[in-house]
Amino acid sequence: MNAEPKRRPPRLLQVVETRDVSPHMRRVVLGGAALSGLRAWPAAHIKLFLPRPGQQKLTLPTLDPDGRPVWPPLAERPITRTYSVRRYDPYLSLLEVDFALHTPGGVASQWAARAEPGMQVGLAGPGGANPMLKPADWYLLAGDLSALSAIAALLEALPRDARGCAFIQIPSERDRQVIVTPTGVQLVWLVTEQRVQPCTDLLESVRNVRWPRAASFAWIAGENAQVIAIRDYLRSERGLSSAAMYAVPYWKHNENEEQYHAERHRVMDELLEEPR
Repeated sequence: MNAEPKRRPPRLLQVVETRDVSPHMRRVVLGGAALSGLRAWPAAHIKLFLPRPGQQKLTLPTLDPDGRPVWPPLAERPITRTYSVRRYDPYLSLLEVDFALHTPGGVASQWAARAEPGMQVGLAGPGGANPMLKPADWYLLAGDLSALSAIAALLEALPRDARGCAFIQIPSERDRQVIVTPTGVQLVWLVTEQRVQPCTDLLESVRNVRWPRAASFAWIAGENAQVIAIRDYLRSERGLSSAAMYAVPYWKHNENEEQYHAERHRVMDELLEEPR
């Protein structure tokens, strides 16, 4: 008798609803019977499988008896991108995912811009730290538009008596969102409209924080160069250990996810190593 797979194969879902949260952010609500039993937490990582341009039917990978993925032929292989859980309702079986919209947009951004109810999407996961924020007396969160969804989910999940500050870099004033934030957490929007990218607003903002004498935890995500710079600053100047920090780059200028995959994991591995 074959052993059971070590993990669940990707779920086939459908787009239920789409709406523009801001000029550069579109929310896609996913649903379907396959969501039954999903255990997701705020800002958890998920893999989305999107159809190739012109592909009418989505072909998802399967798993062999050892839990290893078996991919369809290259011409049918779905496009895979990593996103964060914005919100999950297990009672209504609805999963919200926010897509950053760019011009010119990448494959996922283009798909989200034209997504309509009934379109198919594959889902694998969730994964990542659970919970994303470890218990602490004070929190620092920082990220750009690509991390906005995750930061919003984390802020809304914090205890009402939580303390800290959050910095979110956005391309325009109209990209501000209403986020339910504990009164003890200061939320600062950094608007980069008409600015040349990349910029160092996030790093400078973190440097100017009045650091408390309290057990702290930092959560940083976004563009590769900014994440690495902030991570190194928190290590060398603030003395934060790897256990007191989550710093993961989501993307890199001028590279798509396939091109950046290996480097991204190298940076993540470095986070787990304490500096000598």
